[in-house]
Amino acid sequence: MSGTDVDTGAPAEWKKYDSYTLEVDPEQDDRATEIKLCNFSRPHMRAFHFSWLGFFIAFFIWFAIAPLLSEIRTTLGLSKKEIWTSSIVGVGGTIFMRFLLGPLCDKVGSRVLFTSVLCFASIPTACTGLVSSATSLAILRLFIGSAGGTFVMCQYWTSRMFTKNVVGTANALVGGWGNLGGGVTQLVMGSALFPLFKEIFKNEANPAEIAWRWVSIVPAVVAFGIGVAMFFFSDDSPKGNYNELKKHGAMADVSAAASFRSGALNFNTWVLFIQYACCFGVELTMNNAAALYFKDKFSLTTEEAAAIASIFGWMNLFARGLGGFFSDKANAKAGMRGRLWTQTILLLVEGCLVLVFANTASLEGAIVVMVFFSLFVQAAEGSSYGIVPYVDPPSTGSISGIIGAGGNTGAVAFGMGFRELEYKDAFIIMGSTIIASSVLSFFICIPGCSRMLGGEDDVPAKDTLAVPTPETDKVEDVNA
Repeated sequence: MSGTDVDTGAPAEWKKYDSYTLEVDPEQDDRATEIKLCNFSRPHMRAFHFSWLGFFIAFFIWFAIAPLLSEIRTTLGLSKKEIWTSSIVGVGGTIFMRFLLGPLCDKVGSRVLFTSVLCFASIPTACTGLVSSATSLAILRLFIGSAGGTFVMCQYWTSRMFTKNVVGTANALVGGWGNLGGGVTQLVMGSALFPLFKEIFKNEANPAEIAWRWVSIVPAVVAFGIGVAMFFFSDDSPKGNYNELKKHGAMADVSAAASFRSGALNFNTWVLFIQYACCFGVELTMNNAAALYFKDKFSLTTEEAAAIASIFGWMNLFARGLGGFFSDKANAKAGMRGRLWTQTILLLVEGCLVLVFANTASLEGAIVVMVFFSLFVQAAEGSSYGIVPYVDPPSTGSISGIIGAGGNTGAVAFGMGFRELEYKDAFIIMGSTIIASSVLSFFICIPGCSRMLGGEDDVPAKDTLAVPTPETDKVEDVNA
């Protein structure tokens, strides 16, 4: 709403809402200073819940095919390399999407992009049953992989809605609950819907084949519906949608190219790019590998392997949130130094657990180690995005996109290892790489923030957020 400033008599800055349910900080563009999980009010908590729900269903359709790969392999007579090629293409294609969507978030906001990608990705998901060869499987998974780009909107949206003192927790919660879709899809698609569809088509000549060809229509319809609902029932920012803010002169039009250039030229972005490759990239790899690994190594059925593989994703229910929470708490105690030490420790332990998992011979032991391995993988993801909003606030969208693309780049690199090597050798290489990435935190140097072994936090700068102003195309510090 627009009006007149009661103190100066000047026209007040336009914003959609006169008041908010949550406590906000006017100096940080009306971002919320608290998180109320059981609240669904607009704009802050509505965006929070649509953020994780949208990413959840995106993750679900992205990996809906994973627990069915052993059945597809049998039907089409595919080799291990052909299956892994499709998995690599499925996560590799998302790299471009994340690079593209990051700067677009800075320009148009998360809501429109989220809706567009979800609705688009639901179409190839519904076409899963048309696959007839290794080539068509790879092409299909390439287009479905566009759903993975929604991670950028997921993280940007909460960074736009919550202040820095809680943004690590907010980002981690929505990212973690979204990633949970990777575990739920293993269980729902592999252990529930697939056997249900087999039962429906039990009188047909080959019920298993008909089941995997039809079952993906269910998540496709759900994804399209959620995308449409998101567009009509949420907001881009605390003060309203970007098109409304620009129309009323309350927000400048941001150059996507300038935003990307600023984020890409920041050295810290690429350090976090590598570290995110070694946590989220590991999770994506496990989403593709887990069901096949447990089925082949321990001679399980498709349904049993899918149920066990789902455990890895289910840890997202709280693990990523814990990573963000610990990062925020460490920041409260020791500033950026606390966040960096949290990041390093989580990555180091994660890498060690991967090496243990590679050398675990029993099914029971492998499940136990995988649980703890998964916990640290996802906690490291949460701590990574506890750092992201500090790197360069005006270019948060672009930086989120670049670092998010790091996760997919890691998945492609690790996927190549699993494609060419035995499982044990691939896990050892992955674990060693993760351990090496943990030391890179020593090289992160963010202006106004402490480093791991030196420097002090500039408190005013640390708590400052930047927003576009209508007077200039640049992004200016709101506290300047």
